[in-house]
Amino acid sequence: MALGLETKKSELKPLSTNKAVAEAAKDSNVDVVAAYPITPQTTVVERLAELIGEGELDAEIIHVESEHSALSAVIGASAMGARTFTATSSQGLALMHEILHIASGLRLPIVMSVATRALSAPISIFNDHSDIMNQRDTGWIIIFTSSAQETYDTIIQAYKIAENSNVLLPVMVAYDGYVMSHTIEPVEVLGKKVAEEYIPKKVSWNRLDPDRPITIGTITSPDYYYEFKYAQAKALESSLQHILEADSEFKKKYGRGYGAVEGYMMEDAEIAVLGTSSYFSNLKYAVDELRKKGVKAGAIKLRVYRPFPREQLYELIKGLRALGVIDRSISYGMTPSGPIALDLMSTYRYKNIPPIQSFVAGIGQRRMLIEDFVRIYEILERRASSNSINEETLFYGVKGIDL
Repeated sequence: MALGLETKKSELKPLSTNKAVAEAAKDSNVDVVAAYPITPQTTVVERLAELIGEGELDAEIIHVESEHSALSAVIGASAMGARTFTATSSQGLALMHEILHIASGLRLPIVMSVATRALSAPISIFNDHSDIMNQRDTGWIIIFTSSAQETYDTIIQAYKIAENSNVLLPVMVAYDGYVMSHTIEPVEVLGKKVAEEYIPKKVSWNRLDPDRPITIGTITSPDYYYEFKYAQAKALESSLQHILEADSEFKKKYGRGYGAVEGYMMEDAEIAVLGTSSYFSNLKYAVDELRKKGVKAGAIKLRVYRPFPREQLYELIKGLRALGVIDRSISYGMTPSGPIALDLMSTYRYKNIPPIQSFVAGIGQRRMLIEDFVRIYEILERRASSNSINEETLFYGVKGIDL
């Protein structure tokens, strides 16, 4: 399959999303990989170890005793000027939590893939978004993907974003465990030579150098700590512009772009449901079914989660009668209980927006079929028509509860 005029021929490969992530890290020509195996992420780093062993990637791989150590290792390597990569999931991401703040606070351009998985207890090796949502205030850029191709492309874009001298923040690329991580799809890969045209290696961040000694991460008094965190917050907020620019350049070169949010049948939609990751495909099928019945339904995919794409999302939702938001994690003790629904309500509290109905669904990878999404739209339509949308969260799919 041919790419743009500026690139050479690409290659189509059958890859799971995990293998696509490894391929993207290889094509990004990373210098250091550090990781600890955890289901369902393990095959990412297994494949990277194979690529290094086979001589296809000239990189150091560090086998550590925990995810806490994995992120610590790539922080050290990144601080020395290396292009770094790590991967994790679930409890592994939770174990990294302390170090996530250090990576973003030091403004290091680390890229990490997260095959999302439910948190214990009880123990679940299956998918939901409780792990990634626990990290939303760590100062990382967070991007959701909904296909193996998009994940491959986004890992490469992540280096363009993170290493931008106006950003210099770490990036998480999140995709659904098992549902995507182990599902094989055709993926168009660029190869290192082609990818290098898009992300040439250049150390754009402050690094440790014996010939030019600096201090990073030192103890800071109250007189200046606030200034560091303010600068970090402003960099994350303004990074959206650079995320969109990186995506636009990628599309120009390779013909694929994704934006911050994606709408489906939103031009004349009256009700819509917002989701992330693999759910978006099922939402589109549900919209098609409802359109056949004369329901003006639409679907929205939230791709860039942090920074929150306020303006882009507002343009899609402002004319709706009602908006449903599907969360795959729970904000315990809050009403509504979905973190993305909470984000929308707080973001647009002073704007004229449609009523928002929070749905919590798919917890612990509870099965969601096309007919379940159709029913969610029907619930939303019924509640919108009777003006009964409120801050109550609907926990869709809990056994014994009839919505």
